[in-house]
Amino acid sequence: MRRGENIYKRKDGRWEGRYIKNRTHEGKIVYGYIYGRQYTEVKDRLNIIRSQTNIILIKNSSKPTLYCIWLEKVFFPILEKRIKASTYTTYYRLYKKNILTFFNQITFEELTEELLQEFISYLCEKGLKSNSIRLILSLVKQSISEAVHQKLLTINPIQRLQFPKQKSEKIIALELHQQKELEKLAKLSHDGLPIMISLYSGLRIGEICGLTWEDIDFELSLIRVNKTVNRVLSKTGGNKRTEVVISPPKTDFSNRLVPLSKTLSDYLKKVKKNSYSSYVVSVRDGLAEPRVVGYRFKKLISNTEFSEIHFHMLRHTFATRCIENNMDIVTLSRIMGHQSTKLTLDIYSDSLMEQRKKEILKIDNLF
Repeated sequence: MRRGENIYKRKDGRWEGRYIKNRTHEGKIVYGYIYGRQYTEVKDRLNIIRSQTNIILIKNSSKPTLYCIWLEKVFFPILEKRIKASTYTTYYRLYKKNILTFFNQITFEELTEELLQEFISYLCEKGLKSNSIRLILSLVKQSISEAVHQKLLTINPIQRLQFPKQKSEKIIALELHQQKELEKLAKLSHDGLPIMISLYSGLRIGEICGLTWEDIDFELSLIRVNKTVNRVLSKTGGNKRTEVVISPPKTDFSNRLVPLSKTLSDYLKKVKKNSYSSYVVSVRDGLAEPRVVGYRFKKLISNTEFSEIHFHMLRHTFATRCIENNMDIVTLSRIMGHQSTKLTLDIYSDSLMEQRKKEILKIDNLF
C-alpha cells in the first residue's frame, strides 16, 4: 500500500478503494467505493475505474480539477515549449515515478500546505538523491505557480513550506594509479575509445556520442563540442516510447572548444585510420547513443576492480587531474563547459582543498 492511492484495510479484513465518482454543481466531490479481499485486486479494479472516470470528468469540466490530470493535459504541454527535450524527458520520468504515485486522484482543493509538506517527507523517506529531490520540488513549484496563474488555486500553498537542506554530494574520482590501470584496459578493447576521450577531455557521455571526425582538428589541437546525443520521449507516437535525438549542447557554455592533448591526439589518429564512420564513437559505423556506450563501459569493467564506478566519474577524474596539475579554475571551468566558475568551485571543492593544503606547505620552506 502506497500513500496517495486511497486504498485502506478495513477492520473486517477487506480492502477498500476510494475514487472520485463525480462532482455536484457546487463542485463538491462525490466518492465511489470498491471492496475486495486482496490489495492487488482492489488496486487493479481501481485503476480501471479511475481511467474510465477521469475521461468522464474531463469531458464534463472545462477545467480539470485533478492535479495530475491537469499536469499531463495542461502543464506539461506548456513546459515542453520552454525547455530542452532532454530536460523535459527527465522531468516527465520524475513525475511518473514520484509525483503521480503520491498525488494520484488528489484535487486542487486537496492540494494543501500540509499535504505538500507530507510529500516532501515522502521524497526524503524514499532515499532519493539530493539532486533528484531538488528537481522534483522544482517541477511541483513551477506547476503550482502556473495553477495560481490560471486561477485554479486562490493561494500558493508552497510558499511557507520547509524544504530539506540540499546536501552536496561528494565527487569521487579515480586515483592516478587506478586511472593508469583503466587506460591499459581501455587500449586493449574497441569499446575503450569513449573512456580515453573522457579521461583526457572531460566531455560528457552525450557529447562524446555526438563527436564527428570533423569536430577533431588535429592541426590546431582542438575538439569542437557543438552537439550532444540524448534519448528523449518520442513525439512520433506508435510503439516507440523514446527516440534518440542530436541537439545543441546543454547550455551556451557547453558549446565550446576543448584543447586536444598529445596523448589523446596520438590515440585518435590511430583510431581514425581504421574508422569507416563519420562519428568518432560508432555502432555499425553509425551513431552510438549514451545508453549503448554506458552498457559497453559497464560490460568492459564488470570483472575488474572498477566494476562499481559509473561513466561520469571519468569526467570527474579528468577535472581532478587538472586541479592536481595546478590548472587555474577559470580555464578548467571553460573546458568543462560549466556556466560559472562558482559551479566548478562548488563541485570540486574537496579536490581544490587538497591542492590548497599542498600549496600552503610551501610557506614552511620560506626561510
